[in-house]
Amino acid sequence: MVVEHGRVVEVASCEFVPAPAKALFVDFGAHTIAPGYIDLHIHGAAGFDVMDDSPEALVAIERLLAGRGVTSYLPTTVTAPMDATLRALERLADAIEARAASRANALETGNAAEAGSSFPSSSLNSSFAGRARPLGIHLEGPFISHARRGVHPTEHLLPPKSEIFERLWQAARGHIRMMTIAPELDGALELIAYASARGVRVSLGHSDANFETTARAISAGAGHATHTFNAMRPLGHRDPGIVGAVLTDDRVTCDFIADGIHLDPAIVKLIATAKGAERTVLITDAISATGMPDGRYRLGSMEVDVKNGRCESGGRLAGSVLTMDRAVRNLAKFAGWGLRESVAAASANPAAVLGDPNNKGELRTGADADFVVLDQNGNVVRTFIRGQEALA
Repeated sequence: MVVEHGRVVEVASCEFVPAPAKALFVDFGAHTIAPGYIDLHIHGAAGFDVMDDSPEALVAIERLLAGRGVTSYLPTTVTAPMDATLRALERLADAIEARAASRANALETGNAAEAGSSFPSSSLNSSFAGRARPLGIHLEGPFISHARRGVHPTEHLLPPKSEIFERLWQAARGHIRMMTIAPELDGALELIAYASARGVRVSLGHSDANFETTARAISAGAGHATHTFNAMRPLGHRDPGIVGAVLTDDRVTCDFIADGIHLDPAIVKLIATAKGAERTVLITDAISATGMPDGRYRLGSMEVDVKNGRCESGGRLAGSVLTMDRAVRNLAKFAGWGLRESVAAASANPAAVLGDPNNKGELRTGADADFVVLDQNGNVVRTFIRGQEALA
């Protein structure tokens, strides 16, 4: 694979394609090169929440993510007071735009660390080098069901209205890429169509919807499902509900948390079998405790107790400490999939959900040079973001 200025120039065996003059040659031996992972649903890591008002938060989160193979992600909000949510969206928009501006400036000035070059050296010191890149924002709440809210604070849930969405959209300056919504709420179908027209990927979740209502939401523009089975009306053999609808509709991709806690391994296999290799998507739903010792942490404004990999608030599951590299290995184990299919669930498939199949999630000519180097067991050995190595 030939990489230049952060993009893939050519993918071919070096036995058949000569290396460009002055190119730096890197041999990964018997390891596998795979597309970088994309996490569509993550609240935090390394002791920080994405909604934190701290300049250290995203730096620490993005460095930890890169170390686990994640090259791109959607910082995900949790239901909170409206003013706190608006401030968080503004800060996340600032971060997204700062990254884009840095990249554009680097291309103009020839800064290799940010623009990307043929392979890195540890001396490159861009403030963004080696950090996972936010692609946009995932708005989880406030348009969710009281009955299936999980740990989202009930007092801050709001009805799905276009004027409320507009406030959020303006605060985020158009950077909302995904929104989770319960389709049974009054006004939800109209808001699904409204947000979809803005280019937002609408995801169904935290919902007590029946099969028919879910089907109408899918026809209105919802094409994804948030942490399938969790915080959803249970699947019944006479009442298939939202789970039955999203698992059987080929217009819908489904994400889920493969940590062995949120879902039994048999259910992971069921989702993978129902959705197939192209519509199965891994997420972590990770919180600030990820990569940290057991203890008490925060998810938005809530306190969460973490012990032995289980995150709880008020006796309810509250996110996870799952990392994407482990999710990939778990999917392979639980579903009996090969490494190729399991990696796609963390790379090509989430990229397709966002509508970025050509620039992210695949190693092809013209794509961003975001990739991981894996050993034979699927462990992440090295991570590269736009051709730059994410160094620990």
